[in-house]
Amino acid sequence: MKANTLHIFFAILFLLVGTFSVKANTITEKTYAKEYYNNGKLKAEGWQFMDTKTDFWIYYHPNGEIASKGHYVDNQKNGYWHYYDANGALKKEGHYVKNSAENWWIFYDIANQKTSKFQYKNNEKNGFCLRYKKRKLIRAERYKNGVKDGEWTSIISFKRDNPGVSLR
Repeated sequence: MKANTLHIFFAILFLLVGTFSVKANTITEKTYAKEYYNNGKLKAEGWQFMDTKTDFWIYYHPNGEIASKGHYVDNQKNGYWHYYDANGALKKEGHYVKNSAENWWIFYDIANQKTSKFQYKNNEKNGFCLRYKKRKLIRAERYKNGVKDGEWTSIISFKRDNPGVSLR
């Protein structure tokens, strides 16, 4: 009788371990996912881990041009992202930390010329903004919590008011 009980114990243990192993394998698998518009065109593609976006993703405009691309960590944008218009021209690029715009963001016009460069913190303009026209710096601004609190149109006045500040 003890032998039968021992066999049953090991059979149950084997089934439990086998079931756990199968579930563990499905949990640790990263899959490549695709999302589609209602018309069947590709809307987005990238990596998922347990239905959570991770690693590199690309989003598309309805016409098939790339709309944006960048990385996710735990379903949140993290790292450097690029955004494009429907014609494929770069519109802006910058850093995310946990879905929040951070650090420097660069904005472009339709001719792919840099128009401005902003510092962000917690999704708000916070720091300096550099404005460009025809590839030349024409104005520097300073923002605190999304509100402009300073502006300079000459490098001399900027350096005088902001000693030791680097805009690089």
